[in-house]
Amino acid sequence: MIYTLIVLVVLVLLVATMYNRLVTLKNRAKEALSDIDVQSKRRYDLIPNLVETVKGYAAHEKGLLENVTAARTAAMSGGSALDRAKSEDALSGTLKSLFAVAENYPDLKANVNFLELQRELSDTENKMMASRRFYNSTVNDLNTAVMKFPTNLLAGMFGFHEEKFFEVSSAAEKEPVKVSF
Repeated sequence: MIYTLIVLVVLVLLVATMYNRLVTLKNRAKEALSDIDVQSKRRYDLIPNLVETVKGYAAHEKGLLENVTAARTAAMSGGSALDRAKSEDALSGTLKSLFAVAENYPDLKANVNFLELQRELSDTENKMMASRRFYNSTVNDLNTAVMKFPTNLLAGMFGFHEEKFFEVSSAAEKEPVKVSF
């Protein structure tokens, strides 16, 4: 009787430990995805200031400025960070075009506001990449736990499932943002 009780207690502790690990990994993945959203929001907030700064110097580049604004609006519209990934790719591409055009305006390149906005945007892009790496690492840990025996049995019973990785879908997003001073 005592051995049966000991085995039962050990089994309950094992199940509780596996369940708690799955909950921890799931919450870490949510936190990491939230970090991506925070950095996206920061980038969205910087873009109007950048566009306004460029407008004063590059009035005839209206089409490009409209493309940047449209890409920002599309990236901000609904869905999760994973759903917005393609819009984010397009936004990164238009920002690269904006920085390329800025090369043609020496006064703009020397403008303190433009340089600071460019630096902040570059910093934000780096933080977004770090957030994406952290998310993918966390999702990898969660997916591994959900797939491994015996945790997979518990995961199935409690509704834990594999999560999708954050993937870059365009060639423009895979290139670093060009920032020149």
